Amino acid sequence: MRRHALRPTATQDVRWRALALTLIAIAAGGGVIAAVSEGSLFGWHFATTRAPADGQAQATDRARQEINRRFQQGVIMLHAKQYSHALTAFHRALELDPALPEAHVNMGFALIGLERYSAARDFFDSAIALRKEQANAYYGLALALDGLRDRPGAIGAMRTYVHLSRPEDPYRRKAQAALREWEGLREQEGAETDNSRRRR
Repeated sequence: MRRHALRPTATQDVRWRALALTLIAIAAGGGVIAAVSEGSLFGWHFATTRAPADGQAQATDRARQEINRRFQQGVIMLHAKQYSHALTAFHRALELDPALPEAHVNMGFALIGLERYSAARDFFDSAIALRKEQANAYYGLALALDGLRDRPGAIGAMRTYVHLSRPEDPYRRKAQAALREWEGLREQEGAETDNSRRRR
C-alpha cells in the first residue's frame, strides 16, 4: 500500500503567506523606527523611545502596552509626514498617561508639521513643565517660536537646547547653525531699524 506525500492544504498556504507578510511589516516598521532614531529626518529632534514608566505607576500592563503601541504608531506617522494620524496616536497615548513628556514633545512636532505653531508651543511648554531637562522640547519650542516670528524667544529656547544637549547629539550642529542664522538676522534687523530712525 503506497503512502501519498502530504500536501499542504489551502488553509496552511494562507497561514504561511500571512506569517510572511506580518514578518515583512514588522521588519519595515522597525526600519522606519531605526531611521528615525538615527536622527536622519526633518531636522526635528522628536522622541523615538519612551523613558522608563515614571508616570505610569498606576497603569495596568494592558494600558502600558497600548501606550507603547500608540507612541510607536505616532513615531511612524511622524516619519511618514502623516501629521494628523500622528496627532491621533499621541492624543490616545496622552489620554492614558497625561504625564508622558515624550508624547507632549511629539504632539508639538506633529503640530509644527501642520503649521499650527501656537498649539505646538503649548505642547513643548507642557513637556518642559513635566521634565525640565527634556532637551528636545527646547529644540521644538525654538522651531515653534520661529514659526510665530518670535526670534528672541526662538534664540533663547535653542540656546537652552544646546546647553542641555550632549556633544555627540546629532542635532547639536543643526541647532548651532540655526542660532547663527537667527542671530545674524536679528543683528541685520537691528541695523535696519537704527538706520530708519536716523533718517527721520
